[in-house]
Formats: sequence, C-alpha cells, structure tokens
Amino acid sequence: MKIVGILGSPTAGSRSASLLGVALSHLQPITSRVHLVSIRELPAEAVVQAQLGHAALRTAVQAVVEADVVIVATPIYKAAYSGLLKVFLDLLPAEALRGKTVLPLASGGSVAHLLALDYALKPVLSALGARDILDAVFATDAQIPQHGPLGLVPSAEVRQRVELTLQPLFERADGFARGEEAARERDALLARVHPPQLQEAS
Repeated sequence: MKIVGILGSPTAGSRSASLLGVALSHLQPITSRVHLVSIRELPAEAVVQAQLGHAALRTAVQAVVEADVVIVATPIYKAAYSGLLKVFLDLLPAEALRGKTVLPLASGGSVAHLLALDYALKPVLSALGARDILDAVFATDAQIPQHGPLGLVPSAEVRQRVELTLQPLFERADGFARGEEAARERDALLARVHPPQLQEAS
C-alpha cells in the first residue's frame, strides 16, 4: 500500500503528530511507500497563494493523488480542524480522495471537540471524493501526556483505538499486494510487446 500522512498541525512535536506517528508505525508491515506531508514545513507563500507549480507543493499534492491510504491528522481549534489543513485540502484536485481509504485523526482539549470530526472534517473529505472513511480517532490532551525525553506519547488506550480502526487495512493487504504484482506483470508484458524504440545515433 502507498500511504500518505497529512499533518495539519502548525506546531512541531504536536499531539496530532504523535497520533499520526502511531498510525504510520502500526502500518509499517504492510506499507510499500510512506510519504509524510507536514503542511507547516511546506513553503508558506506557495501554500497560501496556491502556487501549484512550486516543486514542493506539487510533490505533496501528487503524493496524495497517488496514495492508496490517506491519514489526516489535525488539532481541533474552536470546534474546527486547523486552518492550515483547510488551506492544503483546498489545493487538492476535485475527487482527489476517491478510491482511497481515509483515516481522520484529531486531538483537542476536551471531548467536546469530538463532534468537529463528524460535522467539520468528514464532510470536506467526502466532498473530495472519500467514500471509504475509517472510524475516526479523537484523543484529548490528557490522553497524550508528556513523557519527559520521549515527548508526547498517546496512552495505551488511544494506541489501541488507532490499531483497531486500522485493522481493515491489514485484512485488505493481500489484495493490495496481488494488485501491485498484477500491475508489474502487465507493465512487463507491455514492455516486451511494445519495446521502446532505440534512438538513432546522431
């Protein structure tokens, strides 16, 4: 599986980043490629001005388009996902998430922010074509405490919820592997039937 993680936190070492890290780590055994899009690290001017020709922005958008699985992690502010994430999602092509499995992850000060996933983020993901949206995982700040030099670490209960919602991907892993193998065999066959023409020496 080709997996992309989109991190919408404006701060480094955030709780939403720790949630995303747990998910990506858990999926490592069935991942063929992982690409992390940390929006805060993209060129701010290119993002705000929608300069889709900018190399870094073009690479980030293309990674999402080519992914099989997209994991979106964001902090919840004032009952909504981050503005940084909103700006990036607006840059994606129409139907960019169609045919992909999408997992929303979020952190917030209290469980009162939980509904922001259902009423703010999921509708936007659906508008981008997402139909296979896994059960979202929300964690409060208290559930992702600071552990000294280890930084912010989600509690065992939160990690278990992340692993549980990702379980369907492990059940589909064999199908993805067979699909990729079939694609490689098809490409190899086409290359034999239609070999690239050699250029004449000048």
